[in-house]
Amino acid sequence: MVENRPLLTLFTHLFLMVGIVIVVFPIYIALVASTHEVQDILTTVQGWFGSAMFENYSTILISGKESARGIPVWMMMLNSLIMALGIVIGKISISIISAYAIVYFRFPFRMFFFWLIFVTLMLPVEVRILPTYEVVANLGLLNSYAGLILPLIASATATFLFRQFFLTIPDELAEAARVDGAGPFRFFFDILLPLSRTNIAALFVILFIYGWNQYLWPLLVTTDESMTTIVVGMQQMLYVQDNIPEWHLTMATAILAMILPLTVVILMQRQFVKGLVETEK
Repeated sequence: MVENRPLLTLFTHLFLMVGIVIVVFPIYIALVASTHEVQDILTTVQGWFGSAMFENYSTILISGKESARGIPVWMMMLNSLIMALGIVIGKISISIISAYAIVYFRFPFRMFFFWLIFVTLMLPVEVRILPTYEVVANLGLLNSYAGLILPLIASATATFLFRQFFLTIPDELAEAARVDGAGPFRFFFDILLPLSRTNIAALFVILFIYGWNQYLWPLLVTTDESMTTIVVGMQQMLYVQDNIPEWHLTMATAILAMILPLTVVILMQRQFVKGLVETEK
């Protein structure tokens, strides 16, 4: 039985409120800064919204910022969205099919191949970036969505999570499907996929944010201005030669960059939590 302790409840709520303030305060400052002129930001710390909100956001959305080579933010966000969705779909598709083959098919060295996939966790993109770049360049995939997505779609973590989930499914379910005449494809699409929806939702949120926040790989493989992603674009806004950074436009870009990941987290919050903590499917 859970005891009712008013002091403990008050302390936990106060602790949560302090944590919320610490997390939200920098976002609030960025939002306020995005509504002021650059002179106002440089002279004093602004605590309330200004009158230049429409002008600042319309500037970066339509015409772009000079330090970011004049690329509109909507184009950067579109590139990041395509890249993130491509990484999510690729990682989940490859991982769930790999886990399905490892768990439900008997072939030589299947566990060896599984552990070989798992060992790739020790080789992230940053470690193998030079040979990966050479392969992408030789295939002519620079400055393309395929070059942004394909090198990042393999995921040992997702394969491991799907494998562990498939191992919890009773063997009797596969036997019953086989008796009913369901082949491997029908068993996969009609039974395993519906059972895996919470896991897929949890991985979707994690992998979408992972793809959206990519910086090093897009910076390396894209030189065409039209392929700039939102994270790379924000980094370019911070460096200006012999000039004062336009912090009001940079803050506005940062606020816009948070909209899509935040929307994904809010819309899929329940499925995300269920996919991480649910034990009975």
